[in-house]
Amino acid sequence: MDIYDLIRLRKSVRSYLSKEIEEDKLARVLEAGRLAPSAGNRQEWRFVIVKDENTRRKVADASNHAFIAEAPVIIACCAETDGHLMPCGLPSFSIDVAIAIDHITLAAAAEGLGTCWIGGFNAEKAKAALNIPDGVEVVELLPIGYPVDPSEVDKKRKTID
Repeated sequence: MDIYDLIRLRKSVRSYLSKEIEEDKLARVLEAGRLAPSAGNRQEWRFVIVKDENTRRKVADASNHAFIAEAPVIIACCAETDGHLMPCGLPSFSIDVAIAIDHITLAAAAEGLGTCWIGGFNAEKAKAALNIPDGVEVVELLPIGYPVDPSEVDKKRKTID
């Protein structure tokens, strides 16, 4: 499948099968994130892979989205940052983590997996649930697994102009 097909295919999945993700698939998806570009090649992203069911429930409790506990894996997308600001004034870590997540979501779609970007969560509760140390920011939560409904969706987007 080419990149344009993957972009069209990728969707936000909010219901997952209980099927485990094969380790080789998960490794390829994580490798896609590792290969993402970052400002000054800082590579500040850190990914906490959550497979344990009890821990997934704790992470879901820190969010506004109970469904994420259904996914066999939650990736806590984090940054260990030095606070670097890009010349435009924005912190590089949040943008760099977002680029890595986008690589991960497209690789997941290529593997037949679904994901959903989760920004609605309490960062302190998520950090506590995962024993994430001070100095590491939780940027997004990303449930990943086999979607209950793998069909394509008609994306409603503004016109290019």
